[in-house]
Amino acid sequence: MSIESPTIPAKFKKGPAWVVATLFPEQGHWDEADFLSLNRLTNKAVELVDRRIEVLEMPTKSHQRHAAALRDALKSFCEQESIQSETVLAPYPVRVKAGRFREPDVVFAFDPEHLGEDYAEKPDLVAEVVSKDRRRDLIEKRRDYAKAGIAEYWIIDQEKQQVTVLMLRAGKYVVFGEFKINERAASRVLKGFEVDVRKLVA
Repeated sequence: MSIESPTIPAKFKKGPAWVVATLFPEQGHWDEADFLSLNRLTNKAVELVDRRIEVLEMPTKSHQRHAAALRDALKSFCEQESIQSETVLAPYPVRVKAGRFREPDVVFAFDPEHLGEDYAEKPDLVAEVVSKDRRRDLIEKRRDYAKAGIAEYWIIDQEKQQVTVLMLRAGKYVVFGEFKINERAASRVLKGFEVDVRKLVA
């Protein structure tokens, strides 16, 4: 049996790693198994949308610090109140529907079984620190998380210096609260949980 070598553009022929890309599907042909296989091989945040792979920009130090601050606050509160839960920091994908995976910055679930080894499904709360691509976080992910039935979505907006907490109502998100830098952001799904907005945006 003959082995046919892939056609490699001339500008890549000197690079030894380009041919590895030919082992994966072309854009528009990815399925869940392909995505999960790739996800196990990388520590980058990667999303699967409409059978296409989207590699997200590397987060800045402040982006990571603010996501970690929320993660730590959630874990600390639940430990103090003896609330069973689990909180995971990105990169860790959430399956929002068949064939679509998103990468929230923070994933929280009361039932740890909703957070599988490779991805989460139906967590109770997700959070995003708004990136340069504001449309992705404010519109596209808002829509996907709502359709996935995720009860609460926190949007940490460094540019506006505020935290918006959205709650699910009749399959769509409505604003539970818009919290400014001198306020404490509160959760509806996790009763009693509050966090100083300054820690999340300043």
